[in-house]
Amino acid sequence: MGSQPVRKKISFKNFLHKVTRFLDVTEETLAETLAETSFYIFRTDTNAVIARGIDGYEAAKDRANHLRKQFGLKWDQVKFRAERKAESSKADSSASKPGKIKFGVSQDGKTFTNAYGQKSKVQYSPNFNRSKGRRFRGYTDAQGNYHDID
Repeated sequence: MGSQPVRKKISFKNFLHKVTRFLDVTEETLAETLAETSFYIFRTDTNAVIARGIDGYEAAKDRANHLRKQFGLKWDQVKFRAERKAESSKADSSASKPGKIKFGVSQDGKTFTNAYGQKSKVQYSPNFNRSKGRRFRGYTDAQGNYHDID
C-alpha cells in the first residue's frame, strides 16, 4: 500500500490568486463577488446555525471569530458557508415558474404528464397492489410503449 501525498494548506489570499489565474478574472472582480455574497455561520459539532445573512467574506470571517470567542469554542467547531440563493416559497410552486413543466399524475388521477410535457390517460389494473395500498397504474405513450407509474 502506498502512502497518499500530503496536501499543503494554503492561505485564502493564495487561493484567490490561484482561482483568478485559473478563471482568468481579476482579483477585484472576485473580491466584489465575495463581498456581495451572503454567508451563514454554524457549529460543526451540532450543525446548529449560529448566524445568518452576513454580507461579505471578511465580515463573515470576523463574525465567526467573534462568536467563537463569545461561546468559548475551538477553531474547528465554528465554520461559515455561502448561503444558497433565495429559495421560492411554498406559495410559489415550481409549476408556476416559466419553463417548468409540472409532471406526474394529475390531482384527479385520470391523466399523467411525463417530463417532456406529453399527457396520457392513466390506466388502472383490476389487480390490487397491497404494498402500495392501491391498484397498479401506468400509461401508454404515443409509440405504444407501456410505462408503470409506481
